[in-house]
Amino acid sequence: MAKPPSNRKKATSAASTDSTSAANSANEDISQQVDPGSATITVTAVEVPELTEEEQRDRLHLERRVERAFFEAGKALAELRDRRLYRSTHSTFEEYCKDRFGFERRHPYRLIEAAGVVDNLIKMCPIWTQNQIEDDPPTVHSDQLQQILPTSEGQVRPMTKLEPQQQQEVWQQAVELAGGKVPTGRIVKDVVQRIMERTQVPNTYQIGEVCQILAKDNPELRGKGGCWGIVSQVNEFSCTVKTWDGEYTVGLKHLKSYDYLPAECEQMQVICDGVTAHRR
Repeated sequence: MAKPPSNRKKATSAASTDSTSAANSANEDISQQVDPGSATITVTAVEVPELTEEEQRDRLHLERRVERAFFEAGKALAELRDRRLYRSTHSTFEEYCKDRFGFERRHPYRLIEAAGVVDNLIKMCPIWTQNQIEDDPPTVHSDQLQQILPTSEGQVRPMTKLEPQQQQEVWQQAVELAGGKVPTGRIVKDVVQRIMERTQVPNTYQIGEVCQILAKDNPELRGKGGCWGIVSQVNEFSCTVKTWDGEYTVGLKHLKSYDYLPAECEQMQVICDGVTAHRR
């Protein structure tokens, strides 16, 4: 008697068919998901909270502290120098600044000079008191450009040899050229140069000052470019400079001060005298 047909193979076959279909379906889904052209990337936006009024005040206050750091340093250095508060540990102010702050040679004097210029610029801001300058100055409007103050020593350096009124004029013009913002040192320097050419600012060099000769486009100084000399006579728009091989009259634009300290200028004078005597 024939056995009834088995249903196991059919069931297995059906299960296999279902499994294959499911696998194919899954592969199709995976293929669709990894296709770079059709992939969708979901990015969650992170909301950045706005500063509160208190945070805005704190930020402005801290920014002002950073901006006036060089000014505060210059004021402090001037007092340390004038009161000789370094005398218990150092014989000179220069040695003290180098050991205590790591300042080289002219840097403390530049900060002191810069602080003096800023003090002068503050004077032309009558609606600000000193306390307002040290805390949070009011918002500057376009008609109050002169109330913007320097934020670094480099912005002030070109003005240090000018008269107070000229410093104020230079700064106001520089701020205007900068679009009502704090001008760069380069802008300030350019304004100073233009004012010097226009007003013929008196010669600010001093006898004994050590300078570098800049030959530039002056054929009379050919071969002297880069040489150092000592100012022996101050003229209206030039200086007589003593070098190792003689004296030369040099225009102001062909001179650059080395910014040596008085003691260093004296040492250079001794060296120059020695070289001159040896040549004789």
